[in-house]
Amino acid sequence: MSLKHITIDLVVAFIFLYIIVKIVGRKIINQISPFTFITSIVLSEMLGNAMYEERIGVFYILYSMSLWGAMLLTVEYLDRKFLFFRGLTHGKPIALIKNGVIDIEGLKKGRLNLNQLQGLLRESETFSIREVAFCYLEGNGSLSILKKSRYQKTKQENFNFPAQTVYMPITLIRDGVVLWDELKELGFDESWLKNQLISKGVTHYEDVFLAEWLEEDGIFVQSIHH
Repeated sequence: MSLKHITIDLVVAFIFLYIIVKIVGRKIINQISPFTFITSIVLSEMLGNAMYEERIGVFYILYSMSLWGAMLLTVEYLDRKFLFFRGLTHGKPIALIKNGVIDIEGLKKGRLNLNQLQGLLRESETFSIREVAFCYLEGNGSLSILKKSRYQKTKQENFNFPAQTVYMPITLIRDGVVLWDELKELGFDESWLKNQLISKGVTHYEDVFLAEWLEEDGIFVQSIHH
């Protein structure tokens, strides 16, 4: 197989894959259902086999990807239009725990045993089944958990504390490179940034691995040599 053939196939496959993902949406990336998970695997196998097979030309790659993309769009359309079809492709949530009681039939339906259920609960920061009021196995294999009131996380309003503004941390320097747009968006200039770095014992941008600004906590700086 010539380098020219490989280059053409790779470029064409890359462009068409980008277009398919853009058109179909984020579902194929997030793999939010068993169908989209299998779709992603088949698409990758299709591309891999086509690109490195000498007898398969660019036309067949374009045709295969176009047909696959058209079928994906058709399924997406049917998903939006028909509730019955949506149930076939995405599946329905399975109740594993109801009112604090494990649903044994639900476990069988979800093909899970008790050890697996406990493991999934621990992954969701729930270390005892007694904490759970309701638990559902979603179509993508994740758990949706509603804890009993006594085990739910304490909220700020439970203590009548005044609400506080939440700020998003902003990265100002990453790998020695200043992100000037973020600095400008905050309303700061280079002189301010240099003073902040000096206060942390850093004088050169190149020595900064990460510099992050948080409104309520100031600047955080980690040097490359930290």
